[in-house]
Amino acid sequence: MKSLKGNYLALILSLISINIYSQESKDMKSASAEEKALMSYMTPGKMHEMLAKSTGVWTEAVTMWMSHDAPPMKSNMTTMNRMVMGNRYLQGMHRGNFNSMAFEGISTVGYDNAKNIFMSTWIDNMGTGIMYMEGKWNEVSKSIEFNGTMVDPMSGTDMKIRQIM
Repeated sequence: MKSLKGNYLALILSLISINIYSQESKDMKSASAEEKALMSYMTPGKMHEMLAKSTGVWTEAVTMWMSHDAPPMKSNMTTMNRMVMGNRYLQGMHRGNFNSMAFEGISTVGYDNAKNIFMSTWIDNMGTGIMYMEGKWNEVSKSIEFNGTMVDPMSGTDMKIRQIM
């Protein structure tokens, strides 16, 4: 019964998406407030175009502090960025060495049109968790400052993290 409900829900959502997509070609003046809000939510905009400028192959210089009193650890990586899901998300494939070990990670960065925030996820071969961060565009520094949490593998508790892109 659960799978039947799940399939039914997926069918309804697909039909709604098809109906909304067909609304694009109609005059938006005749669309309801809900349809306009959904179209605005699902349409990539200026922030997505800004993310797309990061596509390509990049060399990263990574600096990481394992604790406040420890010296920073530095490494270089190569990243291949591409836009995915209809130019809605920037996906990065990161490869390099960290602390003399082979390292690879996958990042996803997107902009949520409804919340007006950037979101970032990260997974890598040195952990089993998913890091999540949110951030806003800083016009002065021309950067996004992400803040979020990840698990501290030593204590098993969440710790605050920060990244500037």
